[in-house]
Amino acid sequence: MKKVTFLLLFAFSIAFSQENKETTAVEVDFLRGNVLPHTDDLYSLVNGHPEGVMITFLNKTHGAEEWHQAYNYPDFGYYFLYQDFKSEPLGHNFSAGALYNFYFLNRKLQLKLSQGIAYTSHPYDKVNNSKNKAFGTPLMANTNIGLSYIKEHLFSNFGITAGLLFTHYSNGRIQSPNSGLNTYLLNLGINYNFSEKIENKRDTLREKIAYNKEPIYYNAVFRTGVNESAIIRSGQKPFYHIGFYAEKRLNRKSGLQLGADLFLTTSVKEFIKYNAIAYPEKNIDPNTDYKRVGIFVGHELFVNRISLEAQVGYYVYQPYKQEIVIYDRVGAKYYLTKKLAVGFTIKTHLFLAEALEFGIGYKF
Repeated sequence: MKKVTFLLLFAFSIAFSQENKETTAVEVDFLRGNVLPHTDDLYSLVNGHPEGVMITFLNKTHGAEEWHQAYNYPDFGYYFLYQDFKSEPLGHNFSAGALYNFYFLNRKLQLKLSQGIAYTSHPYDKVNNSKNKAFGTPLMANTNIGLSYIKEHLFSNFGITAGLLFTHYSNGRIQSPNSGLNTYLLNLGINYNFSEKIENKRDTLREKIAYNKEPIYYNAVFRTGVNESAIIRSGQKPFYHIGFYAEKRLNRKSGLQLGADLFLTTSVKEFIKYNAIAYPEKNIDPNTDYKRVGIFVGHELFVNRISLEAQVGYYVYQPYKQEIVIYDRVGAKYYLTKKLAVGFTIKTHLFLAEALEFGIGYKF
């Protein structure tokens, strides 16, 4: 009897894994929209409606892993994005990276989150392209957020999508100028599934974990990189951003953060000295402390070993008022172990990026 029971359980596990294995799909979206100017010098660069195409290669989940079911069977994969800004100074951008698609409203509403690297054909050049203050380097970070209506298997394995896509380009002020660029675009596309329609299976036997009963964890994180002040070609300087925060897990997906940051950004130190000399009428003390201290609240979205972070902070110590008192940070984190994580984040002041941070953190 024990052997029969074992064979039945083994057969069930094989059948479950086969029914829930990942399938593949491709989606092609055609784009047309507008630039969202957030600085005055961008208005002169926009001469038409940006157009483009986005191609995504997807792994569609059906419940083989715990996080598939927890997130309503999302897609994950890769994308290629081409944009023509209809502007001679801005040129064309080519981007590639990773993405997630999440589904709502009986899988009719798709939320697309993607992050990658972009190459621009027309970066800033003092002699040949001095008008382009948006793209200071050929390589930049690219972030995209989309919300679309989707209908799969409308005609055999073909389906359609239609919605809105927001794109953002910035080099994190690794080099100035870097006002960055945002666009919003209408998208209309087709999708093709390489497999017949598969029913997503729910595993009701998985252990339920009471995440909200976990204790408060404390985190230390060290972030570093290089950036440049707003003075074009003033030179890249290292920065060291140190953070401490408490974290409370709310449920399977969410955790809240409350903490403080110490910013040791040496490009700010050089910027203070420059302004003290260049603008004596402002009576700036060249020895003004460049350090800043902020307090922040944040949210972490736990997917699998990858999580997404968003934080909003306020400078409680900022002797030199270079930026506004509010800062924000978004990025991704990868857990090497349950306590050790690495990641990257973009620190900005509203739409203006200050630093592309690469960090390592420990939870205790």
